[in-house]
Amino acid sequence: MRLLFITAESCPTFRPDVTVLFGKYLPRLGVESDVVAEREADRSAADAWGGGRALLCSGEGARALQHIRKLAHNLWQLIKFHPSHYDAVQVRDLPVTAAFGLLLARLKGRQFFYWMSFPIPEAHVHRAHARGPKAGLRYWFPLLQGYLGKWLLYRFVLFRADHVFVQTQTMLDNLVSRGVAAHRMTPVPMGVDVEAARPEAISVIGDPLLADKRVLVYLGTLDRARQIDVLFEMLAIVEKSIPNIHLVLVGDTEDPQYRVWLKQRAEETGVSGRVSWTGWLPTAQGWKYVRRAEVGLSPIPRGPLLDVGSPTKAIEYLALGVPVVGNDNPDQAWVLQESGAGRCVPYTPEDFASAVLELLNLHPDERAVIADGGKRFVREHRDYAALARMVAARYQNLLGNKK
Repeated sequence: MRLLFITAESCPTFRPDVTVLFGKYLPRLGVESDVVAEREADRSAADAWGGGRALLCSGEGARALQHIRKLAHNLWQLIKFHPSHYDAVQVRDLPVTAAFGLLLARLKGRQFFYWMSFPIPEAHVHRAHARGPKAGLRYWFPLLQGYLGKWLLYRFVLFRADHVFVQTQTMLDNLVSRGVAAHRMTPVPMGVDVEAARPEAISVIGDPLLADKRVLVYLGTLDRARQIDVLFEMLAIVEKSIPNIHLVLVGDTEDPQYRVWLKQRAEETGVSGRVSWTGWLPTAQGWKYVRRAEVGLSPIPRGPLLDVGSPTKAIEYLALGVPVVGNDNPDQAWVLQESGAGRCVPYTPEDFASAVLELLNLHPDERAVIADGGKRFVREHRDYAALARMVAARYQNLLGNKK
């Protein structure tokens, strides 16, 4: 079984639901994917893709040029592919490309699947409104992307795709309320590569800045929607009880102005000396910081954009034996309740600080019980090996058990 897989992410990407699910585990089950994407600068993208061939275009140049080049590359791959080479076309988080992909798949007699990991059009509109009209093209371009994407996605693509893979049951329920049939969708939550995420096989980072510190870690995007500045206010509260507390932010934002604003907020809150900013790191390197931490932070602010998501970082913390403080995102609340490996509280500085202090003050034996519970939960419910078997079975069912 072979897919032509067009994805919004560059290649290689840090997203495990692309690299691990499609690049590692599905090929073991006979599901290969030729990925169509931008080439990540200065990285051997073609060699890094394990799912099949990597059909890549340059990701260099101004942002607007990147968008135009990417769309042209996607359309060219759709126009030229021979139907005998693929069993289906799958597009991930690209509504405009998906509309063309659906039409061309139909013309060539192939099935079409849409993979929806995030409400991308709504995110474009939200980003534009956050910047305001004074931002010029940085306002109008995402606004146009968003409204055009919403129209195409919710009026055309989702109703005519042969199948839609969604992130969570919450996302599925939202789409059902828009009229998409539930039996034509499959939720695939975020997981972790248990083969790789073995605490005993991952060394603790030897960062001298963390010597003699009680370390908290945040692993993931620093985009505006995540409201990372709340963590600075939380840190200021915790510091009153634990003077040697330190927060490591493993990740970044694509918005340089917002990055500057975040660092200013850390200074204004008085905690800039207790925060480390690593930027994006390879997964294995980021996990070394998680291994050094005593608590993993997973804030997912409530709202239509993030309520439909699945907690990647929380699952990684649990797999590595680190207790989690997170808020009541629907999927995350279920994970923390079922695993018993953390605290689920409202996303406020006071509530996060209280939960962090509680976990930091636990007896080592209690921490060991929490760590074991988290690792066991991940093995049973969010191991990508098991998720891959579920997804492969769905493909086999959709494609008539063709192998």
